[in-house]
Amino acid sequence: MIARGIYETRITALQCVETLDAGPVYLKRALSLHGAAEEIFLRVSAIMEDMIIEILDTRPAPIPQEGAPTVFKRRTPEQSNLAKAETLEEAFDLIRMLDADGYPYAYLEIGPFRLEFTRAARKTDCLLADVRIRLSKPED
Repeated sequence: MIARGIYETRITALQCVETLDAGPVYLKRALSLHGAAEEIFLRVSAIMEDMIIEILDTRPAPIPQEGAPTVFKRRTPEQSNLAKAETLEEAFDLIRMLDADGYPYAYLEIGPFRLEFTRAARKTDCLLADVRIRLSKPED
């Protein structure tokens, strides 16, 4: 979503049915996609905990979903290449949305080196980030 310029979304608690993500909806809650991936995951966790408690306390009736689903494919490592970013905002978003365990870090290939970026901070006319430098092809 962040890659598409979407910074606000909703977490949906839905009834499990045979088709993935097709069940009726119990609750929806707003979620900000600002901050690093780990920060977003922590917000998701807290919201989900509150939603579980609310569902158990109130037993809401599920409401059928409307409209066509939006399907997001899993990102490939090549999509983490910062060379594709055209603005500082795009570079910032790419770094922060991949800054979590299990995701391929945003990177640049320069000569024999791969520079991996984490912990981005946006300043007025630049970005600050931590950089890990590795050999693109590890030595034997």
